[in-house]
Amino acid sequence: MPRQLKLGAQGLALACVAGLLALLIWKLVHQNGGAAAALRRGEHPAAPGFDLARLDRPGRLALESLRGKVVVLNFWASWCVPCKEEAPLFEAAWNRWRGRGVVVLGIDSEDFSGDARRFMRHFGVTYPVVHVGSDSLKTSYGVTGYPETFFVDAGGRLVDHVPGALARSDAAVLDRGIRKAIAA
Repeated sequence: MPRQLKLGAQGLALACVAGLLALLIWKLVHQNGGAAAALRRGEHPAAPGFDLARLDRPGRLALESLRGKVVVLNFWASWCVPCKEEAPLFEAAWNRWRGRGVVVLGIDSEDFSGDARRFMRHFGVTYPVVHVGSDSLKTSYGVTGYPETFFVDAGGRLVDHVPGALARSDAAVLDRGIRKAIAA
């Protein structure tokens, strides 16, 4: 390959990398952070709606169908180590609060449905679980990693957010978010 052609190809590759880096920086600067950012600003936005395939049983589940109930939304994935550690905490909260109109809802993401179902069986998950296949819902909520938890009041507004894992000893944190949603 002639030297000039080689240098031209290297220059083009460098320009492509620089362009992709600029695009990434633009996206990071211009994205609004979704609902999580609104909560950090002290706002209580409407929870972004969805209608997703269920993993716990056949059918679909729409967030709108849970209006009138407090909802705990937990974004997780079967390959996420902290998600495995907090699964028993959410199962315990489901058993403790569901008699009072609280729904714990798992949102499995970036996962194969079969892997998610094996996770659910292994950890004894009995609360409803849906599967999201695209990034649009995560972007709407401002999810940046797994796990993340959001608390929705009975009117469908977000009232609290836990970015990151809850340890088994964090039942009080989970209960505090639920009580905040009930009181809203």
